[in-house]
Amino acid sequence: MNIFPAQYSTLSAAALKDYLIETYHLDLSTTCRLLIRNVSDTYILENPSQKYIFKIYRDAHRKRNEIEAEVELLNILKANENSVSYPITDKEGKQIQQFNAIEGLRNGVLLSFAEGKVILDLEHQHLIQLGYDIAKLHQTTSSIKLNNPRPIFDFETTLFEPLKDLEPHFSEMKEEYEYLSNISEKVVKKFKEFDTSKFSYGYYHYDFFPKNFHFDEQGKITFFDFDFAGEGYLINDLMSFLNHYFFHQLNNLISKEQAEKDFDTFLNAYQQVRTLTDDELKAIPYLGITFHIFFLKFFYDNYDDWSNNFLTPRYTKHRVTLIKKWEETYCNF
Repeated sequence: MNIFPAQYSTLSAAALKDYLIETYHLDLSTTCRLLIRNVSDTYILENPSQKYIFKIYRDAHRKRNEIEAEVELLNILKANENSVSYPITDKEGKQIQQFNAIEGLRNGVLLSFAEGKVILDLEHQHLIQLGYDIAKLHQTTSSIKLNNPRPIFDFETTLFEPLKDLEPHFSEMKEEYEYLSNISEKVVKKFKEFDTSKFSYGYYHYDFFPKNFHFDEQGKITFFDFDFAGEGYLINDLMSFLNHYFFHQLNNLISKEQAEKDFDTFLNAYQQVRTLTDDELKAIPYLGITFHIFFLKFFYDNYDDWSNNFLTPRYTKHRVTLIKKWEETYCNF
């Protein structure tokens, strides 16, 4: 029977349940349901005594060697006593499963469940714990070299390539494109004022929003969703967390003064474990521009698969306005 090709299928939760029970010797009562269909597809598996997350990657987004690098990174973090959602090993000793889906081979990883819940309004003690734990994580990631590649985040991949790829999309939005080009040049110029030779370098999460870590009842944090983990300046993680406060202020959920105070509490706790240079602290806001331009390209690249509801001209203009607000709030060119 000939099957017409597809570019993005959704694997059956019922079939996955049977496969995973068998492959990992899970309790026969284990259930499986789809949680999120997005960058990768996330399923939750539950039985009376255990919970797991099963993540299926899209080949268009993550190649096998990048997934192997993510798995390797998580194993190293766990071995160094960082609290992360980590890969589970199957009965044959494997941590990556492969499925012959309609669109071709897809890879999946079974992960431990991050106990606890998301907390959006972080209190003083949460921020101190978060600062400590991210710094501890960076102590590990700054001293390793993975066997497989992860994306490298630098000006080429977060500014120049995105602007080149996005240009056709902005054909009817010349003013907005010009703004992005100009601000990118300003960021590069600004970085010439910093001594980047002393910046900490290594692997980082690049998406440290509260949605990606859980606090349990004792205040212990577990980090998860390392899908965007890449290589570059470690302060990118502090910048991605600053975005939480940026959006929280935009949504009128916190005052500017409280947001600044909370972020300072987090930074001070981080520096109890890992000190930052003055230039690293000054550079954090400017990396926010690269972050927003990088993700605009990400939406553009994945337009066909799931983000077509995002990438309307109205949405694009809204994202450019956000970058302008970020510049007004945090940058001083």
